[in-house]
Amino acid sequence: MTQLSDYYRDRAAEYDAVYAKPERQEDLATLRGLLARLASGRVLEIAAGTGYWTQVLSASATAVTATDISPETLEVARGRRYGPAPVTFRLADAYALQDVPGQFDTAFLGFFWSHVLRADLPRFLRGLHARLGAGTTVTVLDNRYVPGSSTPVSRTTPEGDTYQLRTLSDGRSYEIVKNFPCRSEFTADVAAVGANVEWTQLRYFWLAAFRLR
Repeated sequence: MTQLSDYYRDRAAEYDAVYAKPERQEDLATLRGLLARLASGRVLEIAAGTGYWTQVLSASATAVTATDISPETLEVARGRRYGPAPVTFRLADAYALQDVPGQFDTAFLGFFWSHVLRADLPRFLRGLHARLGAGTTVTVLDNRYVPGSSTPVSRTTPEGDTYQLRTLSDGRSYEIVKNFPCRSEFTADVAAVGANVEWTQLRYFWLAAFRLR
């Protein structure tokens, strides 16, 4: 994950530009409405980044704990305005959720699932289940691959992981894992720990919710 964390650290100041793409505004508005319904109670946000979706969650939750491995992205997030729910920020590794204190009714992963290597998904899901317990709702939001809008895939590994070559405004480039699961693949991936998968597919994004067993 070193390459990935370095990329998001260096991209922190320009990260939100991705949400300004004109063709994605309709989808983003739909997602904000869906999350207003799904984000209730005490929310654990994993890989919160710069806080774009933390703002959305804080409008309907009772409390949000926003975590990320990057101090730089969390620093951007702290500069936003939230509410009415109180928001707490914590530096945390998504693979070490046992270090995050608090009780939670639901978890939210925005654009993190696609960065998890296929081989690491069972480990991540076991940690998620161990931290949150049976009955907790998990909501996952991520990108679909759309030719002409998405960054082209640079390579695909034998394990099924796809990569993109991302270039920052200063010219630095990073090759990062970026997977694009379909509904059946996602459902199969979470089957060991979750059930009752709900799937919403938009033009540029997908949103899934499931309940931990």
